[in-house]
Amino acid sequence: MTHPTGPVVAWRCAVCAATVDIAVPHAFVCPNATPTDRHHVLHPVIATAGAGQPGDDLGAPNPFVRYAPRLAWWAFAAANGMTESARLALAEDVAAGFVTTPFAPHSLELFPEGATGWPTTVWVKDETGAVGGSHKARHLAGILLHLRAAELLGLAPGGTGARPPLAIASCGNAAIAAATLAQRVEWPLHVFVPTWASPAVLTLLADLGATITECPRRDDDPPGDPAVLRFREAVTAGAIPFSVQGPENGQCLDAGRTLGFELADAVGTADGPDRLDRVVVQVGGGALAACVGWGLGPDVRLDTLQAQGCAPLARAWWRAKDAGVTGAGLAGRWSQLMTPWVDPHSSADGILDDETYDWLADISVMQASGGRPLVAPEEAIERATAIAATTGIPVSATGAAGLAGLLVADGRPTRGERVAVIFSGVRR
Repeated sequence: MTHPTGPVVAWRCAVCAATVDIAVPHAFVCPNATPTDRHHVLHPVIATAGAGQPGDDLGAPNPFVRYAPRLAWWAFAAANGMTESARLALAEDVAAGFVTTPFAPHSLELFPEGATGWPTTVWVKDETGAVGGSHKARHLAGILLHLRAAELLGLAPGGTGARPPLAIASCGNAAIAAATLAQRVEWPLHVFVPTWASPAVLTLLADLGATITECPRRDDDPPGDPAVLRFREAVTAGAIPFSVQGPENGQCLDAGRTLGFELADAVGTADGPDRLDRVVVQVGGGALAACVGWGLGPDVRLDTLQAQGCAPLARAWWRAKDAGVTGAGLAGRWSQLMTPWVDPHSSADGILDDETYDWLADISVMQASGGRPLVAPEEAIERATAIAATTGIPVSATGAAGLAGLLVADGRPTRGERVAVIFSGVRR
């Protein structure tokens, strides 16, 4: 299976092509981004010729050790003089508890008996037992490793003074992952949540030591999620963006690739019997699909799945098709193509981001792999949740939503197709 294994050598904005050296500390946003122009996002630049992978040779079950030489924080620390032994020790400390998550086939009753004429086997990558109960901690651990490396190297802004708080806008898996990791290193965390946040989640966040701010919409707020608006205000005031949204912190788009690396290592060659033909990934903010696509590589088709009650990525895709906009032209039309969704709603409430923040990367991986955006009606989301429960995996409606992509007409598996989904988000 062809997938990128080289080291990260720089950051480059997918919109304006500004480049940031890998040695720069706290390289989170494009230098050309401003409070009035948020439409920039840093993506990792991967060396074309891969370096050796010491973690692979060790066979470490922890992906942050095994794939460390492929990640941006590792390259940042190395560029600033941190020894390899110190980097490995840091990975084992900050990313303790991460393991290669299960990937196994499940025979599922996707359709009424006889509707297809062949049994439906779906491969499931199970992230429900991961740190924080979802894949979200993968994205955030990379940011935290960068922050800790900068501290140890004496490169943290502000020197040795008090740590500025971490900040995140989330009321679900991302917030839980952020609070879990922040508590480990005793770093203060400020979580901005919508008014409809689950009381159970809020209680868990408080128990993990997070400071919580409920964010009702203000009369003078511009379009968009008010929790994100308050989060951005906090970052402007000095907080560190501990976000799973690429435009807010591009570093989240780096370590999330470990999930794609694991998938690539688990399957065979593109034409072999153990191949993987397609993966369907649920999309809210879009970082998961981007990272899976980058880590897995273009040999495997990647489809995205959104709920009919909130499908800004699919809408942007078809708007671009109708306007004849492709490739680099997408970035220049961000304001016209990716606009906030009015009244997001679905039982899969963790994918109700009113904008797909990492839409440029999502469209890129779909185009490179021959994929497409899928949209599921609510009844398909609910049926996918029920089918997922038959696997015995304690996955939430959000975490099982990718399975709904196999229930809609343009996403149904074909005869002999090997298709995978990601169950991410434990049912609470």
